[in-house]
Amino acid sequence: MRIEFRRSAAAVGAAAMLVAACTATPAATTSPSIAATTSPSTTAEPSAGATPGGSGSGAPSGGAADDWPHTGTLKDGSTFTLNPRIAEKLENGEPVNYVFSYGSSSIPLFSPQYLAGYTRSLPEAQKILPMNGQAIAPASAVQDPNEQIAQIQAQWDSDQIDCLSVQPTGQDTFTKITNDIMADGIPVFTVGVQSNGNELTNFTQISEKEGEQAANILLDWMEETGNQLKVFAVSGGDPTQNWAQGRMKGFIDTIKAAIPDATFANTESNALVTTYDPAGTYDAYKAFLQGNPEVQFIENVDIGAEHAARAITDLGLAGKVWTLGWNVSLGQLEAIEAGTQVVALDQRWGDQAAFGAVACAEFLKNGKILPNTQELLPVTKENLEQSREDFLKICECG
Repeated sequence: MRIEFRRSAAAVGAAAMLVAACTATPAATTSPSIAATTSPSTTAEPSAGATPGGSGSGAPSGGAADDWPHTGTLKDGSTFTLNPRIAEKLENGEPVNYVFSYGSSSIPLFSPQYLAGYTRSLPEAQKILPMNGQAIAPASAVQDPNEQIAQIQAQWDSDQIDCLSVQPTGQDTFTKITNDIMADGIPVFTVGVQSNGNELTNFTQISEKEGEQAANILLDWMEETGNQLKVFAVSGGDPTQNWAQGRMKGFIDTIKAAIPDATFANTESNALVTTYDPAGTYDAYKAFLQGNPEVQFIENVDIGAEHAARAITDLGLAGKVWTLGWNVSLGQLEAIEAGTQVVALDQRWGDQAAFGAVACAEFLKNGKILPNTQELLPVTKENLEQSREDFLKICECG
C-alpha cells in the first residue's frame, strides 16, 4: 500500500521510520504491501514495496496525527481514502467506534478466550486514541459466516464502524465485505484465519505450515521415544474450513515425506468430523477407534484432542495410540502430562482477538500499520506447567 502523508517539520522523523519499515522485504506475501516484519516460518507476513510520499489535506491536527495516512493504493489496485466522517471525529478528538467481529460466542474454549482477548485490548488502545469498543458474534454452536457478515453489515449500514477487526472463517468468505468496507474509507484488519481481502494486516499463521510444524514435532517425538508409528488419521470439529484443510494437508504431506510406508485411514478430503461438542467429540473418537483398530495416531486440528485422549484411555489403548491438537485446555494439558497427547499447538487466541483494537488506534493516530507477528507456541511436557499457569491467568474456562 502506498501511503501519502501530510508533511510538517515535526512529521519528518516519524515518516522516515515508516518509509524504512515499508521498504524491507519479508519472505511471504499474504497481506497487503504496507509494512514488513521478520517472523518465524509459521507466520503469514505482509508484503513489501510501499512507497510513502506526497501531500494531502484533511489530516487531524496535533502531535503524531500529522503523520496520519489519508490515502493509499490497496492490494487490488483500488485507492483507500479515510472516510470524512471518521476524519472529522479525529479532527475533533471524538472517540472512534471500534468493532470486533468473530465467528461464534458459543464455542467452548475458543469463544471465551476470544472475548477475553478483545476485552483486555481496549484499555491499551484507549491510551493511544479515544475509542468505544464493541464485540459482536453469532450465538451459534459453530461459526456462522452468513450471520457474522449480516451483523457486520448492520453495524456498517448504521455508521457504527470507524475501524473493524474480523476473525473470518475462510480465505475468501469475507473478501467482498472487507473490500467494500475498505472502499468506504473504513480501516479493516483480519485475525485468526488467512484472508485474501484488502485488509491492512492479516494477523494469523499459514495453515499448511502449521501442519508441517505439528508433523515435525511428532517425528522428533517418535525418534526420541522409539515409537515407530505407521498408521495415522486426521480429524476436526469442522474439517471443511480452509484452516483445517491446510493443517491436515501439511501434516499428511510431511509425515508421508518422512515415512514413505506410512498410511492414513483418511485424509483432508474425508476427515473424521467430531463437532465442537465435548460429548459428541468423545463419542466420535471412541467409535472411530473401535472401527479402525489399526490407527496409531490421530491429528485433531482444533480443540478436540483432549476428547481423543479420553477415548484412547477409556478403550485401554494408552501407550498404543496417541494424539495431538491445537490450542490449550486443561484437558489437553492433562493428556500431555499423562503421555497420551504429544503436543498442543497454542495459536494464542487472546492475542488474535486483542490485535485489532491497538492496530486501529496506531493506524488512525500515528499512521502505523502493525505487522503480522503471530506464531504457534508448542506445548509439551517441557513447558507444561508454564502453559498451565498462563492458561489459568487468562481464562476461567477449563
